Amino acid sequence: MKTTESIREGLELMKETEDAVLLDVRGEDEYAEGHIGGSVNIPLDRLPKTVPAGELSKDKTYFVYCRSGARSKRACMFLEKSGFEAVNIGGIMDYDGPLER
Repeated sequence: MKTTESIREGLELMKETEDAVLLDVRGEDEYAEGHIGGSVNIPLDRLPKTVPAGELSKDKTYFVYCRSGARSKRACMFLEKSGFEAVNIGGIMDYDGPLER
């Protein structure tokens, strides 16, 4: 599984990656409290339903974050087992940029 040293490094790598998607796997309430602009929210517990439904594309690279990095790690493991390209960029707790609500 690919993991970046920091969420900032992960966001920079994402900018350099064609067809990249920023994926926030926190719960909907957490996402509503503040998230990184441009991110898509699919809570970790919904991923097993989302993937078979064809809501994600295997032609894209998913840069995944959560609160601390634990859920994003599990999400990346699941995505990779399902044939997707995924990078764990860690937790939003370590992010010091602007948030959207």
